[in-house]
Amino acid sequence: MMEAIKRNLPARTGRTLAQWVALVKKEGPGERRERAAWLRKEHRLGGTTATLVALAAEGRRPEDEYADGEALVAAMYAGRKAALVPVHEAALRVARRLGKDVLASARKTYVSLVRNRQFGAIQPSTADRVDLGLVLPGVKAKGRLETTTTVGGGRVTHRIALRSPKDVDNEVRRWLKEAYDRDA
Repeated sequence: MMEAIKRNLPARTGRTLAQWVALVKKEGPGERRERAAWLRKEHRLGGTTATLVALAAEGRRPEDEYADGEALVAAMYAGRKAALVPVHEAALRVARRLGKDVLASARKTYVSLVRNRQFGAIQPSTADRVDLGLVLPGVKAKGRLETTTTVGGGRVTHRIALRSPKDVDNEVRRWLKEAYDRDA
């Protein structure tokens, strides 16, 4: 995805990545978050593109931020959330059983479930709850399936709250399979 953003920058923005980096170093703020915010506000770059440019200005790549998936997951479940690890593992086990093409990709606050695109996410949202996020546009929320905008990035439309491994039941399996199948 990052390579596609870099490749498309000149056509979309009129500047190459190197030109954006030069602009940021010359005119932009010094801190990464401030740089990304400045690029979004002043130059109308999308969030991912702004972050890519801000990191490049530091000589870093977005991939560097996510290189150690195990460390990211360990940090998610550190401290008060440590008791949620079995819930996470149960949800991940079910997701991986959907097919050999399922990729679990750790981010800073959630694990993205990907087939062709993201179809779900596993996120420790509170000290006593893991949210299983699902990409199910057009599906009406019912039962344990709730709408959401706060789980797993922008694509996730619904969530199911999981508080114990037993909560990863047949209903969860059905909804997870539905999201997986829609991503075919």
